[in-house]
Amino acid sequence: MPQFLVTWILTSISLLITAEFIPGITISTVNVAIVAAVILGLINAIVKPILIIFTLPLTILSLGLFLFVVNAISFGLVAYFTPGFEVNGFFDALLGCILLSIVSGLLNSFFQESNN
Repeated sequence: MPQFLVTWILTSISLLITAEFIPGITISTVNVAIVAAVILGLINAIVKPILIIFTLPLTILSLGLFLFVVNAISFGLVAYFTPGFEVNGFFDALLGCILLSIVSGLLNSFFQESNN
């Protein structure tokens, strides 16, 4: 199976797990999680680098901590563009992007080791 399909499925599962643990994040169906994973990939590839460039002075002044805010904004944009995926506020988006990174990293490391 191509690697991007595995990544897509694992990101969808990570989104569902994140929505289960953070009460301010809701995903209505599995199909919504699959669409949200695609939109997350597009936002991370297109919008996030632009945000990082524009906020570079703040990121330098905060010693990189402002990247958490950029990640939360990106996560909120995914919820904005995906019907059926809701994030109630900034702090839910912040906690959601942190948990999503942890869960996604764990799942990716587990499945990359089993493929080798």
